Amino acid sequence: QVQLVESGGGLVQAGGSLRLSCAASGRTFSDYAMGWFRQAPGKEREFVATISRSGGSTVYADSLKGRFTISRDNAKNTVYLQMDTLKPEDTAVYSCAAKKGGFSTAWVPYDYWGQGTQVTVSS
Repeated sequence: QVQLVESGGGLVQAGGSLRLSCAASGRTFSDYAMGWFRQAPGKEREFVATISRSGGSTVYADSLKGRFTISRDNAKNTVYLQMDTLKPEDTAVYSCAAKKGGFSTAWVPYDYWGQGTQVTVSS
């Protein structure tokens, strides 16, 4: 089992920044690719970003490239999502997820999920 706990969400004005953290415990963190997904009210879960086990490879949703940055620190068992130039449409619950082996932009293959953290961007 892998336990994931997100933090860092909150209320921010448009144009501002937030950094989300996801702390993992329970298994060898570096065995897992990590992903961030988000879900806004009334909408389907949406891929945000994913990072390989070593942190050497990343993939982003096309619409978020240049504003969001995913990174990880395997020594701290933590993955991060730096969000800059936030827009009201970024408002959602952001969840991190862990997947054994290679990363994926689809949410189905992920084995473990955090409880999510709310991000609200005011206009």
